Amino acid sequence: MEIIHVSAECYPVAKAGGLGDVVGALPKYQNELGHIAKVVMPMYKTKFLLDNVWDVVHKGRTNIGDYWFDYTVIKEQTNKLGFDLYLVDINGLLDREKVYGYDDDTERFTGFQVAVVDWIAVWAHHPDVIHVHDHHTGLIPFIIKHCYKYQHLHEIPTVLTIHNAQYQGIMGWDKSYLLPPWDSWKWGMLDWKNNINPLASGIKCAWKVTTVSMSYLEELRQSANGLEALFEYERGKCTGILNGIDTEVWDPGKDTYLQEHFSVDTVTAGKAKSKRRLCETFNLDISKPLIVFIGRLVGEKGADMLPAAISDSYYYIGRKMNFLILGSGFPEVETQLASLQKLAQKDYNVYIGYNESLSHLMYAGADYLLMPSRVEPCGLNQMYAMRYGTIPMVRRTGGLKDTVIDYGEKDGYGIVYNWASVGDITHSIWRAVDLFEDKEKISEVREKMMRLDFSWQHSVQQYLTLYGSLLPEKKEAPKAADEPAKE
Repeated sequence: MEIIHVSAECYPVAKAGGLGDVVGALPKYQNELGHIAKVVMPMYKTKFLLDNVWDVVHKGRTNIGDYWFDYTVIKEQTNKLGFDLYLVDINGLLDREKVYGYDDDTERFTGFQVAVVDWIAVWAHHPDVIHVHDHHTGLIPFIIKHCYKYQHLHEIPTVLTIHNAQYQGIMGWDKSYLLPPWDSWKWGMLDWKNNINPLASGIKCAWKVTTVSMSYLEELRQSANGLEALFEYERGKCTGILNGIDTEVWDPGKDTYLQEHFSVDTVTAGKAKSKRRLCETFNLDISKPLIVFIGRLVGEKGADMLPAAISDSYYYIGRKMNFLILGSGFPEVETQLASLQKLAQKDYNVYIGYNESLSHLMYAGADYLLMPSRVEPCGLNQMYAMRYGTIPMVRRTGGLKDTVIDYGEKDGYGIVYNWASVGDITHSIWRAVDLFEDKEKISEVREKMMRLDFSWQHSVQQYLTLYGSLLPEKKEAPKAADEPAKE
């Protein structure tokens, strides 16, 4: 099969979250199984763009409303990511340093989607599947089905994967002119609650819809930022497929970001060396358990509860643990976390910002990873942590529920709690401190986690099966007249 992935992110080209990690890995493993998977994304001004060599494969001209633009499709020459990577350049629209956060993001991503379909429309052949990711590409199934210029593509199966339904790309109907001329009788395929909703449109128009974990799909029927009824109505076309992780990138035995490598057989000594490096860098006490948070400092991740949970832990449990925070997000959360540094007693530090190499070192050197998420469609951090022998402390929601079993339960290996509350977080920290004292038990838990398989192999096969269900059955070629019948 030939699969075209269309996404706003792809690691290591441009990444803002888990979407980038998935799109940077899934196509590679699909190719390894003998398929042809390609990625198409906007051309941002990134280091990856400048550090690599590109071929121009197409030049076109199209429009969003009365704004006509030239676009160029370039292809990375060496296939260094394990798949063909194409970037769409629209001068002045996509060539920005950041992925998101501009006032004209609606125009940027609408223009990107129109350019992608415009390019595919002139191919000499059709791909077997167009796989779009999140709301930034959610209008493509509608464009293919209901925009007159591109309706010759309507027989190409489309799959939409929802990485996070909280973000939907909503725009007013005054923006409808941005779409290529379309069948106005189909306005309902764009509309949700009197607005154009790209994510809702994708759910309605795509042939199949997937979410990045099974539990998240169930949760969306009760909590989907206003789309609950739509998920219930379209439940027949929806499937939950748990994300995997790229075990070639996330491997403590050969991680290029680490100076000290280790395996499941050397985890205790290996982690101790990385922990020492962290504690020396951030002025922490190596004798105490190290609890880290890695991610966006936003309400969705429960980051707003961290200052109170840390303070309460010191008050009720005592200063028996270290905390190290890596992330950025809400300014008020950043300020509160930074202010805690004044009270640190070699047991707290924070790094505001994004640092890929530091995140790898934290996964390797930490004893625990704290994830008090209110919403977690899949979560990759907990899988990275377990791969490095770091015990996840997670709220029972979404993909966290599907991947972490409490160590107090049969075959368990993590710390799990039910509510996104300061009290539950603080109690989990007490349990972490208690477990840390039991060296035999914590070694058993680490070994069990590191032997778990969160690779892409199983998930990739589920995607391929899903794609195959959308393709017409291939009929057996007729036998030649002189070909003998076989038993």
